[in-house]
Amino acid sequence: MLDLYFWPTGNGKKITIMLEECALPYRLIPVNINKGDQFTPEYEAISPNNKMPAIVDADTADGEPIVIFESGAILQYLAERTGKLLPRETRARYRVLQWVYWQIGGLGPMAGQAHYFLRYAPQKIEFAMHRFRSEVARLYKVLDKQLGRSPYLAGDYSIADIAAWPWVARWEWQEQNLDDFPQIRRWFDAIAARPAVQRGIAAGADWANLNQQMSDADKKQLFNLRDQDFGGART
Repeated sequence: MLDLYFWPTGNGKKITIMLEECALPYRLIPVNINKGDQFTPEYEAISPNNKMPAIVDADTADGEPIVIFESGAILQYLAERTGKLLPRETRARYRVLQWVYWQIGGLGPMAGQAHYFLRYAPQKIEFAMHRFRSEVARLYKVLDKQLGRSPYLAGDYSIADIAAWPWVARWEWQEQNLDDFPQIRRWFDAIAARPAVQRGIAAGADWANLNQQMSDADKKQLFNLRDQDFGGART
């Protein structure tokens, strides 16, 4: 049995979607990032960066569990473990992996900053809001152009699409409009219709209402904010 340390965020949903696509049995273990579960010594032993998701896979050939943190590494491991959603041929493989790393290094972090400054920040800083809204729009243009060349990011459906899709699912939080990106809209809807994706989204969904505004206490915990950060608007 594979244990997935999880909270229902974009990065967490990458892994539940992948596990469902691969039909691997797994157990969800909650890591409530709003309450600080990621900072416990027990969890830090699994994920030294104090982030989720992480997995512990006890079903190994030598009987020794494999422990992996970071969503991109987990996706690649699961693809290699099952032989699914990551080609073995070198050119095709790196067509997929380059788009996985594009999401890990670009779309995810920039969208995350957009979420923070547009939705969660206790002070509205116009420069930061514009900066990350605009950068996400640029990345959406890159994605839309690539999807105009092929039905999925790297040709066939792959871990590259699984990596990107849960972040695009929060397009409204990033103040984007999918009507401006017709190829993304086509791709997004096609993936959303997959039964495994629907199961992956549903996993643990009742643990948190992410559409509800966070309390100040939860913001302090998750974003390491101070009392003085909860001041008036700045420009």
